[in-house]
Parts: sequence; C-alpha cells; structure tokens
Amino acid sequence: MEWKNTNKTLQILKAAEEGGYGIIATVVYTLDQVTSTIKAAENKNSPVMVLMFPWAIKNSNGALVRAAADCARRAKVPVAVHLDHAQTPEEVKAAVELPFDSIMVDMSHYEKEENLRLTAEMVKLCNSHEISTEAEPGRIEGTEDGVMDTATLEGLLTTPEDAVEFIDTGVDMLAPSFGNFHGNYPPEGPQLRLDLLKQLAEVCKARDVRLVLHGTNDFTEELLKENIKLGVTKLNVNRLVLDKHFEYFEKNADKVGLTELIEVSNDLIVQRTEHWMDVCGSSGRA
Repeated sequence: MEWKNTNKTLQILKAAEEGGYGIIATVVYTLDQVTSTIKAAENKNSPVMVLMFPWAIKNSNGALVRAAADCARRAKVPVAVHLDHAQTPEEVKAAVELPFDSIMVDMSHYEKEENLRLTAEMVKLCNSHEISTEAEPGRIEGTEDGVMDTATLEGLLTTPEDAVEFIDTGVDMLAPSFGNFHGNYPPEGPQLRLDLLKQLAEVCKARDVRLVLHGTNDFTEELLKENIKLGVTKLNVNRLVLDKHFEYFEKNADKVGLTELIEVSNDLIVQRTEHWMDVCGSSGRA
C-alpha cells in the first residue's frame, strides 16, 4: 500500500524505531491541550502524536479533530492525530470520515475470536481511507476517563502467538498486555512482564509492526526508557503530562483571572511534555 509510505503516524514511528527513541502520544481533551502539546514539540524540535478518545468526537461533533488536524498541518515538526480506543465498529465508521492519521481499533472487550474478526474488518475499512491502525491483542486491565468502562473485565496477557494472529489482520501497531494497566496502578505500582515484552518486540520487528505502550501512569523515567530500549516506539501518556495542568486549574480557579488560569495551566503542559520528550529521546529528532 503506497499510502503507508506517507502516512504521518507510520512515518513518525518508523523513524523512532530506526533511531532508537520513543514518541510521546498525549491524550488531549481540549484544543488548549492540543496547541500546548504541539508548542512543546516545536520547542524541542520533536515529533509528537496527539491522541483523542471517541468522547472527544461526540463532545464536539468532530470539531476538535478537525481543529487538531489543522494545527498538525501547520506545525513546524511532524505531528500525527490519532484516535485511541475506538471500541465499537460504529465509532470506527464515524472516525474514518474525520482527518485522523491513525485509529486504534480496540475490540479487546470482546472474546479473542470476535476481537480478531472485528479488528480485521475495521483495519480493512481504515486502510480504504488511508488511515493506519492499532489493535490490542489480549486485554489491558483498568480504565481511563473518556473510554468505555472495562474495569470489571479480566486482563489477559498477550502471547507471541496472539501477536502473530493480530498482525495477520493487517494492523500496523500492536498495544500488548504485559502487566500494564489503564488508569491508576494498584498501590504496588507497575509490575511489568518485561521478558514477555521482549518476545513480543521480536515478533513485531520481524513483521514490520510498531510496538505501543498503554498505561504509563505512575511510570518512572527509568521504566519508560527500559520500554523504549526493548522496542516500544509509541508511548501513550495522560497523567504524566496533564496532572500539573489540572492541579493548577483546580487550586486557582477562584483565585486568578480566566486568561491567566488558562495560560499558566497550559504552560505546565508544555513543560511536562518537553520533559518527557527529553526522557524518551525524541528531542531534536524532528
């Protein structure tokens, strides 16, 4: 498929794999968060990915996606716009009509065979719109704000055999379950099966598929670096970047003017994003 050579997501992640660094993929809920993420990327001369949940499409009737795509096109560095956790065929069908570079076809809440069947069907649909795809073999535990509540579903580790089956659907990126956790981790923190991640990375590399990390809340700098060293190129982040932004907003909403509130809280997104770009090695790579 010739279009895959010019697909922004695939270009960014392929370069990251070849360069041995990771790409920050930040969840955004507002246009302020989009522009702050891109500002950080431009400041650091770093590629970046902007992630949205299906909630963002419904909440703005697609306006946030179109605005983010416009900001991405105008950016001085490579910026991809990605839909994270599209969890029904209907969400995917709506999303392909919007300017996404890539879509996560997340059918992991179904049993494996149905997950595979729907993933293959949705990958074909996305590819017909020149949109690259990500899938979740196995099932990552936990849930996040803006994603269908899957907290009651049992987590399922991804095996190398699972990875091969999902790669055979034509998907471009895999988000495996290897002890990672959506949302907040239990008190003991992340307990990752890095031995399993290494096996999965070998499978993905052999088949020219990029490896994605979900569930980075409570990660240390060292743990992120270890994941990159083992072959992860796309690192989904939420709280790692947004926490300081929300904390400032909450503590100062009734103390300062609205414009100051917005500007200072957005600057915190820029600062945190720049920090994690340095950690992941993408600074200066655009």
